[in-house]
Amino acid sequence: MAIVKFVNEKKQVQVPEGSNLRKVAMDAGVQLYSGPHKLLNCHGFGQCGSCRVRIVKGMEHAGPKSPVEKLRLRFSLAYIGNEDTMRLACQTKIEGDLDVETKPPLNLFGENFFS
Repeated sequence: MAIVKFVNEKKQVQVPEGSNLRKVAMDAGVQLYSGPHKLLNCHGFGQCGSCRVRIVKGMEHAGPKSPVEKLRLRFSLAYIGNEDTMRLACQTKIEGDLDVETKPPLNLFGENFFS
């Protein structure tokens, strides 16, 4: 069993390894989507990028990025400066304990934005 901590929501859930992070968050009542994305999202197919999360701790316990996820994140402004920690919840397989920040803010003035 793995423990997933949702940092912003101050929630902690215990889940079986191999679980999907989006499903775990939704089952725990954690809101991954904001604004129009609450209704207009791809429902877990990795196409919209609106379920992006930042893995604060335990990145080694998140499954590898799928080709779909790599491509989708490449076009997300939130990804800039967070390349090593940003994931799509719908594409992330839980393989151990994770600390997750939902709805990470854009870093428009980060050191990597204009590079």
